[in-house]
Amino acid sequence: MAYFTQDYLKFFMELAANNNKDWFNANKKRYELSVKEPFEAFVSDVIAAATKVDKQFDIPVKDAIFRIYKDVRFSKDKAPYKMHMSAVVSPGGRKEGMDIPGMYLQLGAEDFRFYSGLYMPDKDMLQRVREYIVGHSDELNEILKDKKFVRTFGELHGETNKVLPKELKVAAEKQPLIYNKQFYFFATYTPETIVKDGLVELVMDNFAVSGPLREYLTKASMKSMM
Repeated sequence: MAYFTQDYLKFFMELAANNNKDWFNANKKRYELSVKEPFEAFVSDVIAAATKVDKQFDIPVKDAIFRIYKDVRFSKDKAPYKMHMSAVVSPGGRKEGMDIPGMYLQLGAEDFRFYSGLYMPDKDMLQRVREYIVGHSDELNEILKDKKFVRTFGELHGETNKVLPKELKVAAEKQPLIYNKQFYFFATYTPETIVKDGLVELVMDNFAVSGPLREYLTKASMKSMM
């Protein structure tokens, strides 16, 4: 089934040229019908599908979805609305979701994106992940070389540190990913993908392909806690 009509894409295209409260309020009903309600239905079905694979993903829809309203308090860009809808489908939801690799879904007029991995690990988690990679580097390399992973996601991304703790430097010469302070990957699709049938199936296909790396990063991030 298709969750979204062309008006979903059209709404965000028009919002790009009219990102202000007056325009949004004049189009509030349209936002509810063409954007918010179908997005909630879509995320609900993604959660249901993911829960069949792993019961940890059984979270309330409201805990997964981000608001369209931007927090502009510390931003130079004072436009009040985001140019997409997004959600984190993960055991921790949008508040803690990237501590356990799940899915971040972003749907806008420019593209549809599926993200997973560890985006903002704290200092202690980052140390655990790096130590785990030291002892399981070959396993990580095999996962990243998998044909389905390469075809779907390409490679592992993330900002890096220039300096490492002394005990990690030798291992990092053989495994440069130890320098990473983020470990995420993503797939990008055309905006027309959003209005087609089979969107949940596409998400779950990506979820399946991401499985080995999500499991690896989950073990790595929780190593000293297990």
